Amino acid sequence: MSRHLIGRALVAAALVLQPGVPYADGAPTGPGEEEPAPLRTRYLLVGPDGGAVTDEDFRGRFQLITFGYTFCPDICPTTLLDMAEVLRILGDAPLQAIFITVDPQRDTRDVLGNYTRYFDPRILGLGGSPELVARAAANFKVRYARVDENDAGKGYYSVDHSAGLYLLGKDGEFLRKFGYGTPAARIADEILSFIADE
Repeated sequence: MSRHLIGRALVAAALVLQPGVPYADGAPTGPGEEEPAPLRTRYLLVGPDGGAVTDEDFRGRFQLITFGYTFCPDICPTTLLDMAEVLRILGDAPLQAIFITVDPQRDTRDVLGNYTRYFDPRILGLGGSPELVARAAANFKVRYARVDENDAGKGYYSVDHSAGLYLLGKDGEFLRKFGYGTPAARIADEILSFIADE
């Protein structure tokens, strides 16, 4: 294993094991420590038509949101397959599925639109300037970082990023985070429970 990969693994382990690193699902950070502040689930991004899209545009509907990028080799396509399956199970339930890029440099509106349509045309791809994307990610406590690969001279890079699905209620408030790999059927069942509790 190269020193570069070992170094990345050590940094990732340190972030996971470090006391005080906030958890998006509201879990305490350690014994005797306070729970982290709740997520501020607000965003102002750019939609497929070039217009502004905010969290307020979806009031009255649940939102299922994930962050990723179209060049992602594994986690993002798997997550979007799960998201598409949730949409299939729920049918016409009041749910908006959203994919927010963490790679605004490559993920243009057209690229995002083509990518999300491949999984399900109901999944909305959102992007924008690096500043808008960074603000949205910070509000959801999503971490991401560009990683230049060995052939960086050719402009290739990947983006390390937090994984999972965030569920917002009809009022836009955070309800639940589903960890990466949570079965789509379980996610759909929990969303149905929230709908039934209204």
